[in-house]
Amino acid sequence: MDLLGLVIAVCGGAMAVFLCGVGSSIGVGLAGQAANGVLSENPERFGNMLLLVALPGTQGIYGFLSGFLVIMRLGLLTQEPIYPTVLQGWQIFGSCLPIAISGLVSAIHQGKVCAAGIAVSAKHPEANMRALTYAALVETYAALGLVITALLLLRGLKL
Repeated sequence: MDLLGLVIAVCGGAMAVFLCGVGSSIGVGLAGQAANGVLSENPERFGNMLLLVALPGTQGIYGFLSGFLVIMRLGLLTQEPIYPTVLQGWQIFGSCLPIAISGLVSAIHQGKVCAAGIAVSAKHPEANMRALTYAALVETYAALGLVITALLLLRGLKL
């Protein structure tokens, strides 16, 4: 039984959850500040602002999903734990890097794009969906990071 490999693998999953969560917190905070400024003048705009504020939070969900995949892959919820070798632990850790890094960075930048979109939408309400489109473009890179992490975790390792 190699406990070190298990610890390294679990740290990879925890890193994905943590970094994506930090990025989402920052991104939602940036967009929320901009939305609160608009809402102080026009409280009826809450519904239009909500999606732009919530969108940077999706990376946190991606990180959570990736951490959950690690836990499931290691059998920590449903069966006897699998104790990967140290090399396999590092492979799982590395498999979490695509979502951890893309989730952190894209959530922060998506928050900035959403904040700018909120400012535009405040002056031109008809531009709300255009602003949402720009924010969704940033989301693409986190989604790609999630896909690669999931493929590596589900298909890339033989434990």
